[in-house]
Parts: sequence; structure tokens; C-alpha cells
Amino acid sequence: MTVYEKQATTVVVPVILCGGSGTRLWPLSRESYPKQFLKLAGEHSLFQQTLLRLKSLAQNELKVEKPIIVTNEAHRFLVLDQLHQIDHSATIILEPVAKNTAPSLTLAALQTSELYDNAVLIVLPADHAISDDQDFCATVATAISSVSADDIEIATLGVTPSYAETGYGYIECRTDSFEHSYHKITRFVEKPNLELAKQYIAQSNFYWNSGVFIVKSQFWLTAIEKFDNDIYAGVSSAWQSKKLDMPFIRPNTELFTAIASNSIDYAVIEPCTTSIDNRYQLGMFELTTAWSDLGTWQAVSDYQKMDNASTDDNVWLGDVIGIDTSNCYVHAEQRLVSLLGVDDLIVVDTDDALLIAHKSHSQDVKKIVNQLNEDKRVEANTHRKVYRPWGWYQSIDECERFKVKRICVQPKASLSLQKHHHRAEHWVVVKGTAEVLCDDQTMLLSENQSTYIPLGAVHRLSNPGSIPLEMIEVQSGSYLEEDDIIRLEDNYGRG
Repeated sequence: MTVYEKQATTVVVPVILCGGSGTRLWPLSRESYPKQFLKLAGEHSLFQQTLLRLKSLAQNELKVEKPIIVTNEAHRFLVLDQLHQIDHSATIILEPVAKNTAPSLTLAALQTSELYDNAVLIVLPADHAISDDQDFCATVATAISSVSADDIEIATLGVTPSYAETGYGYIECRTDSFEHSYHKITRFVEKPNLELAKQYIAQSNFYWNSGVFIVKSQFWLTAIEKFDNDIYAGVSSAWQSKKLDMPFIRPNTELFTAIASNSIDYAVIEPCTTSIDNRYQLGMFELTTAWSDLGTWQAVSDYQKMDNASTDDNVWLGDVIGIDTSNCYVHAEQRLVSLLGVDDLIVVDTDDALLIAHKSHSQDVKKIVNQLNEDKRVEANTHRKVYRPWGWYQSIDECERFKVKRICVQPKASLSLQKHHHRAEHWVVVKGTAEVLCDDQTMLLSENQSTYIPLGAVHRLSNPGSIPLEMIEVQSGSYLEEDDIIRLEDNYGRG
């Protein structure tokens, strides 16, 4: 039997860990629309790229089952929308609160164990950039072969460091070991200070930890039960009391909320390397293609330089003019951004916030987010453009007693049946067809037609057409915040 014949009999389940808020990439990444859903390294979002990348595994004759996505309850409709955009399906597990990666993987392993007999899990962060999908999948296939054959219990992918990065974890490998195409792992090191990082990259046996793991589902469950029984017991209880709300699976909120937070590395990987009986074999497979977790604007700039850098090492995205300027990264969304006589800057301009930072402070952007949260500023967590399961809306202007929004409703989608206690609304259709229910009257509006929704009226907006419906909404009243919505019926399970 060849290696590929053996692999073809192995059931492989991708697990996409789709949490995190990406605060170091503010103002583009925010809690309501974090970095995994952004297009930072191509025409698709990082989350979509993670899913599409797995298609290359078919070239390695692996039986790859439908992926499991573990994400936050608040991002469920973003996940659905982005899956729909690339015509992809998945099992979606919703965490009521974020508890780091160890509980997330335990949920996925429990789901897998209900369907398959000890499948091999490929554990993938949803927010990384990889330049060569085929090379990546070939490395993963080799790792799967070793795990499937029980040569090693856990495999991970390591990246040869190119500089002293303090934002990555490191893997130390044995210097005398290169067996079956993998290095034996001595230990995992969490994010070091700069001095330690410099020491690590001076040695040939230290690698960046990519956060990609390959492990059998049953081994993970056995290991998490041994090394962090509180998480195992808590997640198992929450899973047993789960609710099926297709296409979502919801673990019990109360039981899951009580679980401690811990990472895959701390909960299982590091204890395996330091186990007294030294019985566990962990192997690192070297990833040779360009990789980045895009964790900072410096990392985004470095990654995009591969395709977009100018002769002065600048990266311009959007409408940008730079004169006597070098090694700057500019992301301009709304307007012209011009730079003169500056070096080593990060400039990110969105419709409601502007970031200007020196590249050396790229790790500290989250300090701004912390300050915004302390000041209770909405810019910390939301954009002016807010995504909903039916489409999106974007705030255009507001002042005392009025607010103007642009609204887009996707084809065949509807807003909830609702009413407001404090505001009236004027709607003007600018593209497509609107079906409007207002109290007991239903009407169809086309482009350049409008209607008025009185305060307290029961109403619903729908798009019966095959193209997106775009409207301008003018709200007027004494209170104009989003919590002045009384939902009477909703297609998306919102209260």
C-alpha cells in the first residue's frame, strides 16, 4: 500500500477557529467585524481563503469531510454570508462567549467523535495569510500521514523566522532529529521579549509557531481530559445540553460560560512536551511558503510588500500620493491620502477613524482600542457600516433629532417585523424594488419612490427582487439608537 492509498482511507476533518477581535488592526478590524472577515491579502477574506485553501488537499488524495467552524455567536451571520459568497458549506458551532482555543477545539472534537471513528483534525486559525496553497496542503498531507500512522500524536507547522518577532510563539526542536520529514519538538515558547527573540533566531532549531495543528480527535479528547479536566468536563456538559438551530449548533450557554479560558498550547501541547513519562511524540513540519498571522499593521505591510511594494518600499492601497516618502503603509478607504517627507509610518483611513502610527509601535495599536473602550467610544467596536443577516446599513450623517442611513437589503431577504417608540422614518428607494408593510397596508416601491413610516407603526421592509435593494433612510425623533427596535417577528431568531 502506498502512502497516498493509506491517506485515502483516513477521514480528515478541518476545524476552523474563527474567533478573536484583531484589536491590533484597528480601525479596520473591530469587534463587530474582526480581521478574519477582512480582505487583507487578496480578493477573498482571510476566513474565505482558509476554506478555499483546503481544496488543494484533494490533490493529495485525502478524504476531506465538511469543515467545522467554531465562531462567536455575534459573528454567525457574517460566517453564513461569507460561506454563501464562495458557495461553501460547513458545520457551525457557536460559542456564547470567547474562551480561547482549547474549549473551541474540544467542541469540534466532540462533534467529530459523533460522526467519525477517530478522524484526523486539521486545526486552522481563520485569520492567517499563506502565499502558496498547494505547498501548504502538501505539508499538511505529510503531517496527516504521520499522525494517521501513529508515528506522532500531534503535528504542527513551523515557519523559519526571518526576524526577531515578539508577537509569535516559538517552537524549539531537537538539533539531532529529522525523522520522517519532521523535527521532534523539545518545547513550545510563548511570545518572548525582544532579547529572547533575537537569541532564538540566531539558532537554527527555533521556528515560529504557525498555530496549525494536526491531531486525532480521540487523542485530543483524551489529552484535554488528562491535562485540563475542568475544561474537558465543562465543555462535555455544555455539549451534551446543546441546542440544534440549523445551521447552527449551540452549546449550553450557562455551562459554557462557566468554563475557564485556555489555549491549545497551554492546555495540552506544552504539557505533552513536559510530561514526566515522556510518552508523547510531537512533530514539527516546516512550512516553506510565505506565511503571516497578519497580527499587526507591520505584518500586513511586510506581507503585502511581496506584491504591492513600490521602489521606495511603500505599500499604497486606495487613493494615495506619496512624495519623498519611504517604507510607509497606507490603506485609504474613503478619500485621497497624501504623504510628504515621512518614513516608516502606518496610515489607515476609514470613514469614521484615522490611524497614524510609527511602524515600531505596530504592536501597541490595541492600547488605542483600550482607551476608546474606557471612553465608551463606539469606534472601538463598530464601523459606520454595520452588517446584518439581511444585508447592511451605513450611517451617513446625524445630529440632534435626525439620522441618515444608507440601507442595502439582499435579494429575497427581509428585516424583522418591528416598531419604534421614539422615531419615525422616511424611506427613499435608489436601486431595486422594496416591498413595504406598514400597519395593514402593503406596497411596492421602485427607484425614486418613497414612503413614510409613522412613529409606533408596525412595519417590515423586504426585497422581493433578484438584485440588492438600496435605500436612503431618514430617521427623526427624540431617541435614535438601535435599541429602539421592538421586534414582533424575525426570520433570524433575534429577540
